[in-house]
Amino acid sequence: QVQLVESGGGLVQAGGSLRLSCAASGRTFMPYTVGWFRQAPGKERMFVAAISPSGGNTNYADFVEGRFTISRDNAKNTVYLQMNNLKPEDTAVYLCAGRSRGPYTPSTYATYYEYWGQGTQVTVSS
Repeated sequence: QVQLVESGGGLVQAGGSLRLSCAASGRTFMPYTVGWFRQAPGKERMFVAAISPSGGNTNYADFVEGRFTISRDNAKNTVYLQMNNLKPEDTAVYLCAGRSRGPYTPSTYATYYEYWGQGTQVTVSS
């Protein structure tokens, strides 16, 4: 079983950038599909971005609007979420999730994923 650990969160001003990392331990990250979700206080968990095992297919939520980029380095067992032009409404706990079984599509559904990290807090001040 894989363990997922997020890092890279913090406090940033509006318009700033952060790069989140999701590191896998326990086994290789291949052929895991990986997704990023976020959850703000009092709100439901929301899909942000996802990437196929090879990195060839990605999927983004509409609200990302070209500001975020998901990528992966399978040699390092790590998936990244580069977030630019951050807005106060991006404030949330960001969680990564993984799925080891097919069909290896970068799904937007939280129930698709088998493993979850604990999350990293992102706070964007206005």
